[in-house]
Amino acid sequence: MKKNELKSKIAYETIEEMITFQELIPGGMYSESKLIEITELGRSPIREALQRLVVDKMVEIFPSKGILITPISVESQVRLLEVRRNVGEFAMKLAAIRATHNDKSEMQTIIDELLQIKQIAQAKQLVKLLKKTHAITVIATKNEFVDSVLSPLQGLSRRFWVAHLNHRDAELKKVAELYLNKLKAICQNNVEGTIKASLEINDYFTNYTHQVLTSLTPKL
Repeated sequence: MKKNELKSKIAYETIEEMITFQELIPGGMYSESKLIEITELGRSPIREALQRLVVDKMVEIFPSKGILITPISVESQVRLLEVRRNVGEFAMKLAAIRATHNDKSEMQTIIDELLQIKQIAQAKQLVKLLKKTHAITVIATKNEFVDSVLSPLQGLSRRFWVAHLNHRDAELKKVAELYLNKLKAICQNNVEGTIKASLEINDYFTNYTHQVLTSLTPKL
């Protein structure tokens, strides 16, 4: 990877993590210079990162005002899970069929790391592992178009989940378990098991979203 590409990647990952963990406030407006100051990165990598984050629907750019961190919306989460369910099921089927020995070796490393997730203090570590899981799963599909469809859905879904965690260790362990089950099924080329694991992940996030919606709905 070229030096400029590496800086852009670092900028993207840094800002995305700050958005995911609300270090950049949802609905907040930030100037480009402020993001440069916060990240201690240059103007070019920040601009390149922001363009990717626009595609991911994490930010909106207003030339005369600044960069808006898109608000977190229960309604949007429900809609994206509808798409993620079907696209994710198809992608996981491809991964289970096409995963190579090298893909499986990397997945096993992630499985071992997921087994160590036990408490809320490991939230950032878990999110990084979920991103690694997504990345290697996409590679295993051997279809370059999968990432452009799934990546924004995954990022927004993770962000919503983190925003409503409320320091619950059980949620971290549950998500770690769901994803390692999916990786195990792919490593076994178990198509049926992989699809089942994918749907269980989507069901979990759907139920989680409905619980959040219920908690936010005023009681009469």
